[in-house]
Amino acid sequence: MIGSDPSEFAAALPYGGRLAALDVGTKTIGIAMCDAMWTIASPAETIRRVKFSVDRALLRAFVAKHQVKGLVIGLPLSLDGSDSPRTQSVRAFARNLADFDLPILLWDERWSTAAVTRTLIAADASRARRAELVDKMAAAYILQGAIDALASGRLGE
Repeated sequence: MIGSDPSEFAAALPYGGRLAALDVGTKTIGIAMCDAMWTIASPAETIRRVKFSVDRALLRAFVAKHQVKGLVIGLPLSLDGSDSPRTQSVRAFARNLADFDLPILLWDERWSTAAVTRTLIAADASRARRAELVDKMAAAYILQGAIDALASGRLGE
C-alpha cells in the first residue's frame, strides 16, 4: 500500500511498531525512526546516494535491522501543493520500494528542510555540520508530523 491518506496507512499498520521516514534527495537519503509507540522521531542516518540498487539494498538492510513496520516518505510538493518533476521522482522511488511489503505513506514535506536549517543556524551549527545533519533531521521532522497525526487521531490535518 502506497498512498497519501494517513487513515489508510494507519489501517495497514500493526498496532505499534517502529516507523521510519525517508527524506529522498538527489544526492542523499535522510533516514529517521520513531519508537514503537509513535511518540518521538529521531534522526538515524544519511545515505549518500550511489545508484538505486545500492540505495535500495542499504534501505532494505536498515528496515530489517530495525524491524520497521511502515515507511513515511517525504513528498516534495510545490508551494501551491501541486506536483513537480521532483515530486514525480519521489513517487517513482516509493513505487520501487513496494516489494518491501510495508505500508508507505507519502507525507507533505514542503517546509521540512527549511525548518531544520533554521534550527541548525539558530544553534550556531557550522555549514559543514548543517550539511552533515540536515537530511536525517528533515526526515525526523517529516516523521514527527506524521506520527503526531497518527497518534492523536488528527489524521489528514
